Amino acid sequence: MTHHFKRVLKRILPARLWTRLRQIRACYIKRTFRARQVVHTYGGVPLNIYLADPMSEAWYDYDWPELPEIAFLRQHKLKPGAKVFNLGAHQCVVALMLAKEVRVEGLVVAVEADAHNAAAGLKNRNLNQAVQLRVIHAAVAEQSGKVVFNNLNGQMVYDRAGKWGGVELQAFSIDDLARKYGIPDVLFIDVEGYECQALEGGRETLKHRPDCFVEVHVGAGLEYFGASVEQVLSFFPKPDYDLFVSSPAGSEFSEFVHLRDDSVQSRFFLLATARKSDL
Repeated sequence: MTHHFKRVLKRILPARLWTRLRQIRACYIKRTFRARQVVHTYGGVPLNIYLADPMSEAWYDYDWPELPEIAFLRQHKLKPGAKVFNLGAHQCVVALMLAKEVRVEGLVVAVEADAHNAAAGLKNRNLNQAVQLRVIHAAVAEQSGKVVFNNLNGQMVYDRAGKWGGVELQAFSIDDLARKYGIPDVLFIDVEGYECQALEGGRETLKHRPDCFVEVHVGAGLEYFGASVEQVLSFFPKPDYDLFVSSPAGSEFSEFVHLRDDSVQSRFFLLATARKSDL
């Protein structure tokens, strides 16, 4: 299908039908993909990874340098024996890197909304015998219950209006996850623009001041859910947290200064670390 033809179809077809066609195409690509297992080093961690689809092939079929956020968190609460919630875990490659940090005496709870990704994540967990990793097929929301999600561009996103014919999915709040698995030392959040809703469901947990990594989807989903950068930052008040930001290009983290900074005008990474002087 040429790019011009796709643009014409998008103009003339109802939004629901256009989205359904994209879903069918994505499912076809996944089903016809020749899945395979590879071995690479991710931030110095050798892992066996199951490449389940073209996206995982593009993301994971090569060695990774160490992630700056993991190196940063290692200086704080990401220690052997720590408890980590990886929310929006995709196929659990980062979750496995976190699991190596906390070792067998720790725990990583990986929550992924997409059934295909969660299944691939479970395969990756088993391939690497990561007994400290739990993989949960669910969404993260303000409160536990049922929510409507939809698969767009290979990512599960909350469909608040139900206009795309989404699927009903079990969701858990961060606070309910903490009641089941214990208070996390680290929250690692990548939920495609649903950051504020996820954090809202973790108000009690945040009182314990876990270190937090959040991918903030400015211009890439955050506004769709009625949220803003200022709202995200409000969950990490200055008396409790030191804030650092980085671009997705892999640059080092620098101290957050002001909402008008160029670094927070598009999608960025946020690190909020509990102030050591207050611990």
